[in-house]
Amino acid sequence: MSMVISIHGGAGVLRKDKPGAQHRAVLKQALDAGYEVLKNGGSLDAVVAAVTVLEDSPLFNAGRGSCFNADGEIEMDASVMEGDRLRAGAVAAVRHIRNPVLAARLVMDKTRHVLLAGEGAERLARRMGLKLEPAAYFKTERQLAAARRKLENYHGTVGAVALDRDGNLAAATSTGGYTGKLPGRIGDSPIIGAGTYADNRACAVSGTGVGEAFIRAAVAHDIGARMRYRGVSLAAAARAALANVKRLGGDGGLVAVDRRGNVAMPFNSEGMYRACVDRRGRRTLEIF
Repeated sequence: MSMVISIHGGAGVLRKDKPGAQHRAVLKQALDAGYEVLKNGGSLDAVVAAVTVLEDSPLFNAGRGSCFNADGEIEMDASVMEGDRLRAGAVAAVRHIRNPVLAARLVMDKTRHVLLAGEGAERLARRMGLKLEPAAYFKTERQLAAARRKLENYHGTVGAVALDRDGNLAAATSTGGYTGKLPGRIGDSPIIGAGTYADNRACAVSGTGVGEAFIRAAVAHDIGARMRYRGVSLAAAARAALANVKRLGGDGGLVAVDRRGNVAMPFNSEGMYRACVDRRGRRTLEIF
């Protein structure tokens, strides 16, 4: 079985943000980190490793680079899922967890739950030894500027999907939501079946975009369902799912890999930070 990994750093990117060498360097670092783990381990460890790198960068809207809500605070969401036994874990509306994706992994591995929110999620993270940070750690000048300009449609998310040598699929997604969101708002990223899904019978998906539309269209699960029930290709299923998002007035994109190692990275927004190592070992890194 070939190894495949694909990552994204958010869709809906505006050209005036002038993404360039720094963004590409972090994408490459995340891709390399995930692929290195994939070469020696499983798909779930690989996607978590890739997303952790993106969360640690102030350039992407997750972890350290998360955007401000309407109260000028940071609230983050994340999830993970593995395709073998359909195990999943997620956290929502957390404020101090340095790497929300690691907390999502803890929910999956250490509790009988799928989704923990707010203080309950932070209490688990603290008890299990995850690194917590003061609020100031997450408040970057880039996102402060976006809040001042009231860019309510500025959205982004990070995520990764992978297929390992044993044929196991996994997905992980992490986000700070979007600028100016209402306090307590939870998007699609921690919702299993909306922003994240993995099923060895079909594919693994991580989405980015207007979360409310992704939730309503159950995008991540819809792609796998189209493949399983209608027998369509990964690319066709992904296009159809994004068409539903557009029909609901949303935009965005996704990365996905199927059980045969095919990769799809479609988007219907102006751009999407994305990269992959395909089943032949070829690397791709693109923004527009």
